[in-house]
This record gives sequence, structure tokens and C-alpha cells, in this order.
Amino acid sequence: MSVHVIGTRTALLVVERPDRLPALAWLGAAPEGGFSPEDAADVAALVGDPPAFPTPFDIFGRAVPLLGEASQLWIGRRGLRGHRLGDGSGPAAGRDWSSRFVPVSVTADASAEHGAVVVEAVDEVAGLALRSELEGVAGGGVRVRHALRNTGAGGYVVDALEVALPAPVTMVEQLDFTGRWALERMAQRRPIADGTWVRESTEGRPGWDSATMLIAGEQGFGFSRGQVVGVHVAAAGEVRHVLERQRTGIITVGGGEALGPGEVVLAPGEEYATPWVYAFAADDGLDGLAAQSHALVRSWHPDALHERAVTSNVWEAVYHDHDVERLFALARLAAEVGVERFVLDDGWFGSRRDDSRGLGDWVVSDHFGPDGLRPLSDLVHELGMEFGLWLEPEMVNLDSDLYRAHPDWILATGGRVPTPMRSQEVLDLSRPEVHDHLFSQISAVLAENGVDYVKWDHNRQLFDAGSGVRDGATGIHAHTLGYAALLDRLRAAHPDVVWEGCASGGARIDLDSLSRVERVWTSDGTDALSRQRIQRGTAQLAPLAWLGAHISAPRNHQTGRVSDLDFRVATAFLGDLGIEWDLSSANLEERDRLRDWIALYRKHRGLVHTGRLHRADDLPDAVAVTGVVADDRSEGIFVYAQLEETVADPPPFRLPGLDARARYAVRAVNPGSAASDRFVSGGGASARGVTVVEASGFALGTVGLLPPARWPQTARVVHAERLD
Repeated sequence: MSVHVIGTRTALLVVERPDRLPALAWLGAAPEGGFSPEDAADVAALVGDPPAFPTPFDIFGRAVPLLGEASQLWIGRRGLRGHRLGDGSGPAAGRDWSSRFVPVSVTADASAEHGAVVVEAVDEVAGLALRSELEGVAGGGVRVRHALRNTGAGGYVVDALEVALPAPVTMVEQLDFTGRWALERMAQRRPIADGTWVRESTEGRPGWDSATMLIAGEQGFGFSRGQVVGVHVAAAGEVRHVLERQRTGIITVGGGEALGPGEVVLAPGEEYATPWVYAFAADDGLDGLAAQSHALVRSWHPDALHERAVTSNVWEAVYHDHDVERLFALARLAAEVGVERFVLDDGWFGSRRDDSRGLGDWVVSDHFGPDGLRPLSDLVHELGMEFGLWLEPEMVNLDSDLYRAHPDWILATGGRVPTPMRSQEVLDLSRPEVHDHLFSQISAVLAENGVDYVKWDHNRQLFDAGSGVRDGATGIHAHTLGYAALLDRLRAAHPDVVWEGCASGGARIDLDSLSRVERVWTSDGTDALSRQRIQRGTAQLAPLAWLGAHISAPRNHQTGRVSDLDFRVATAFLGDLGIEWDLSSANLEERDRLRDWIALYRKHRGLVHTGRLHRADDLPDAVAVTGVVADDRSEGIFVYAQLEETVADPPPFRLPGLDARARYAVRAVNPGSAASDRFVSGGGASARGVTVVEASGFALGTVGLLPPARWPQTARVVHAERLD
């Protein structure tokens, strides 16, 4: 029996079988030091393998086939669901729906750093070939995908092709995420029961309510405790996450692309590949999973952490009203408080004065004068800042030059224009002429205006999204591939431009998109209290350095809630900090304090963006403690946020993640606040003047510091530094 081990921190055991597809014997956190060949063989043997033709008295093993097939008596969800179209001599459809793949080769790549296996298999009767790739990735996780090729006569309709991975049978709880506009990635938790739990996006993108990561765990798992397994389908379009527990007790987690009717029909020789399905496993809870996905994303952008810049986006300051002199004034104020990047949002192009017109016409508006954006760009650069622009390349207003010239370029079905949303429609990026037009216009704007940064938005869901080149058949899969191709082409043509991904806020945050952008707009919701929860959930997948976290106005324009400046900045501190506030409305004292906060952030952002995330367990909902600790545990930065009032006294400020055996000096770093001195003192009233606490990592992590004042919407930031 040949057993292959894939992954480092997460381990997937693949068992070869001569006459059937390999079995996936185990997925979980790798033992310290990794699997020895003997351990891997023992685990595979104990898990067992169902016989090819069991009698009613056989006890099924617990291994999961690489692809679940009815022909192999798999009682769970079928990995391939599809059928062949008829040739006129028989049924019009419905043949070759049950596959029986036989392996042709199983190749282990010994040179792969984290382990890799490629399986080639065929079903000569059904006229199908399957290639499955399983590999370890940077950060310690694993990923799997399938590719199906039609080797027979006639078209083959792929309704679904999904990856399913084993989860330990000890898992009894599951967690994923949901949400809405301006309140994305709210965690939801439920017991695992027999049956199938499916989370599916239906709007052409993962969505505000995206499952994001589907997690199975032991009873009571938390941020820092418990064995957990999480999966993520890495696709920017419609995705499906699945957790299933069979009556046999076998648990699988996985998913794939959510394909529309007839969306993928393979002609002879054609192939369809699933998105990568990533899996992470840890025995130290949700933060253990997050550490692996964060390291993976960072590995894709090795230089990005050195490009981080404090950003000012003027959307909530001016909206569509792009008065040139006002923009000049805002740029100067931004530079004065320490901003390093100035971004002009929606409203700079074509006839755009509101959201009903001009979208798709990527030429600078005449109201900027004969020199266009160049004077503003030059001023921003003279002030020592980068210059950025907002774009929404995938969309078009009906009231635009582009739509009037090419009404056939939109995604539509049935010969009708889809019901408009935000007065806009979706361009079909699978069409080469659309791709080339957008590339040409956007490239010219970037080159002519000295653009250093682009915020790429996606504000309309893809309902009724048929493709004209497919006679109105569903076009979301092809459009999603077109989005990736256009972004890749623009990145290659403008290698010095930094890219931010946005989709009505956080509706398209996935590992495929994160592989292509250096930042995401976490949410359109900039209210600090809402952002505490949004950022906490989004950080389960995306590193803090990728989470655009902006300081909004004192009265937030989405919720109407009024928040103190310190609370707003402390909320944005553990992210990629920026400003979404009309600084001309801030008084001198507020701007001075903001300057101090930005200076403090710039001092510590290297730690924030490269360290490991730690979120404290066992706190009431009214309190959140979040920290980032350096990999060598030499220092950490922590935020205690009092979100609401508590009936009892607030819990202590425990600092998770520090070295229990080391001693640390802990200082309050909130700019200019005497209250923060009392916050870290301890030792009763006689010690309240102490500004530095020295204690062991064990004491700080278990006993903690005195909590701050119990006022709602207050926060304190402390820095812990190891003593030599």
C-alpha cells in the first residue's frame, strides 16, 4: 500500500488503490515533526477502505474516495454530476451520468517543497478523463482541484464537479460566515448533524453572505483551542461550500464552483477545471487556521508588505462632487496628518455626476480642465503621496457612450435587457472585443495620469447573466475567467501599480482574488462598532495587511452612530489603515490627534502586517481583544475594545500569544491619554501612576491587566516588548 503525505502544518494522506481512484485517508493537523512513513501507513490501515462489492454484513471503512462515485457504492454526495448529450440515435441527453474512473498513473512529485500528487484516470465507457492535483502550499495548508476532459463523442454537460475531503469524525460543530451589505462575515455556528449543509452564492460573486471558510471542529473550539479543519473554494464567481455527515459517521468538507444550467458543455477534447479548494487544519483553533491562510497570501506578494501606505480615500468626503479646488485642499490636509496615498473615488470620468450615468467611459471628465487629472496627480506626488483612482471595469451605465455604441456587450439572456441595478449592467468580459477595449482605455488613463494605485470595484450582482456569444446561455463562469485575465493583463502592463479589490465592499474576498491584489476593501460599512465584527470575521481568511480599515467621520454615514476618534482609530489600527473622512470638517485638535495616531501606526505597522493574529477567547460579546505577535514572540501589539456596556465588571485585558516563559514590558500607547496609564497599571490604587508593567507572558496571558474604563465604544492599545 502506497501512502503519500501532502502538506506540512496540515497533512492529507493519499492512499493508492490499483483498480480505483486513490482514497483520502485522513486530513488534520500534522503531528510535531511530521508524519513518518510508518505513522502514515498505520493511520491509513486503521482508517480502512470499503470493499469494492460489500455484502450487507461488511463494515465500511472511513476513507473518502478522491471522487465520490455511485459505481463504487459511495453513499455520499457524488463528486461529478453530469451527462452526455445525444447524437440523434438515442436519448437526447442523460447518458454517461455514472462514472467509474480507473487510475492510469499516480505521480508523486518528490521535488515539491510541500508534497504533491497528480492522479490521471479514465473511464473508457463514459468517454471521460480525470486529472486530480493535490499539493501542499506555503503556510502549511493543502489544496486540491479536478479537471475533467471529454474523450467521447458528443457534448458532455458538467452540472457539478466538486472536491470532498475527510474531516475527523470527532468534529461535532461547524462554523461559517454570513452577512449583508456593510455588515459582512458574521460568524454563525451550529452542531454537525447527519445530512448535507450547502452554502452557495447566486449573484456572480461570492457575496456579502459568503461562507468564506467552512470549518468543522471539536466541541467548544475557539480562537486558540480545539482541533479544527477549514476549507475554502478559491473563486471570484459563484461558489459552493459543502459539509456532509453520512449515516456511517464519515464527515466530508469541500465544494466547488456553482455552475448554472448548461454553463459548461464540453465538446470532444475540451476540459473543465474546478477552482482550487484549499484546506487548513490546526489543533490550536481558529487562529491556527488563520495563520496558515495568512502566510499563504503573503507568499504570493512577497514585496507587498513593503508597499503598505496610509491611504486617504475621498469617497465619504466628496462622493461624486469632484470640485478641483476642494480636492487640492483635501490632498494638502491628508499630507499634513501623515497620509501616504491619496485616492480619488467614483466620479472623475466621462459624464459621471451621480451613479446613473457615465460608467464604462474611462476617459477623464471635461470638468477637470484641459490638463485632466495631471495637475491633481502632480500635486499629490509633490506632497510625497501616491495617487490612486477608483475603477469599475466590469460594469456599464445604460446612459453612457459605451452602451450606446455597443448594447450587445452586456450580459443578457432571452433577448432582453436585465432589470437594471444601480442603473447599470454587467459587461461580458468573455468577449475579446470587450476585454481589449477596457484594457486600452484603462491603460491610457493609468499611464497618462501617473496612477500608482487602483481600487477595482464590482457593484452589481450578475442576475440574468447570459452571454451573447453563447446565445444567451449562462455566462458567469466565462465572465469570471475574463475578470481574472483582464486584471492579470493590466498588472503585467503596469507592474508598479498597487491593486485593491472591492465588490460593494467585501462581496468578493476569496483566495483567487487575493492572489491578484495587494489589498481589499473589507466593507462599505465604515462604522467603527460594525467594523470590529466585520474585520474579525474577514481576518479568518485574509491577512490584516490586506484589510482596508478606514477612519470615518465622527457620525458615520451608514449607521448614523457617533464614535470617539480614539475608538475609530483603534478599530482601524489592526488592518491596513486609512481615512474615509472629510478632513476639512475636522478641527485642528482632531487633526493633530489623528497625526499622532498615524505616526504611532506607522511605527508599529511592520509588526501588525507580518505577525501572527491572536484573538482572545472566553469574553462577553461586549468586549473584544485582538493582538498581533511577532513570529519570534519578541513583541506584540494588542487592542482591548469595549463595544457595549457589561453588567458585571469588564473582564481583564489578557494578552494571548506571548511566550509564557519570557518577561515583557507592557506600555499603553494611545496617544496623549492619561487614562491609558491607569489602564495598564494594576496593583490597586497606589500603583495607578505606573506607565509600564513588567510581567511574564504566562501572567499576561492568563491573569492579564486591569481592564480599561467600562464606557462603551472605547478602546486601548498596548505594546508588549520582551525583556532581554
